[in-house]
Amino acid sequence: MKNIYDNEMKLEFLSKSSNEAFARITVAAFASQLDPTIEELADIKTAVSEAVTNAIIHGYEDMEGIVRIMARIFANTIEVEVSDTGKGIENIDLARKPLYTTKANLERSGMGFTIMESFMDEVQIESVLGLGTKVKMKKMIKKIPLNEDAEELAR
Repeated sequence: MKNIYDNEMKLEFLSKSSNEAFARITVAAFASQLDPTIEELADIKTAVSEAVTNAIIHGYEDMEGIVRIMARIFANTIEVEVSDTGKGIENIDLARKPLYTTKANLERSGMGFTIMESFMDEVQIESVLGLGTKVKMKKMIKKIPLNEDAEELAR
């Protein structure tokens, strides 16, 4: 069976906040194969940061667990899946509402899913209480057509 993806990668790490930057940079390096703009790369990094932070702070709370990232590239799209086996989300619709947070004491803004949705083209959330959460995000990388002068220089 032929793989529908052009490339894919998997990453697993402990649910420590110090690993959030590692996850963000790793996914950005993988996404760079699509030759994204600086803005597109920043969007991907921000969305990954939010998803990983949610898994660490909300999914595992005070426990340690494993955060998994699967990233796939096909055509001009990157698909990133961030999952945990933490406590799960009781009400996904409520969790998606801007400013909703279960961690007001940590000065959390409650904008995680809103940020993911504004920076990515598609965001899907699956969660089962007691089993964990999976956030799937897709971003299309817009190919910038070369102008005629650049095409001349390329020849």
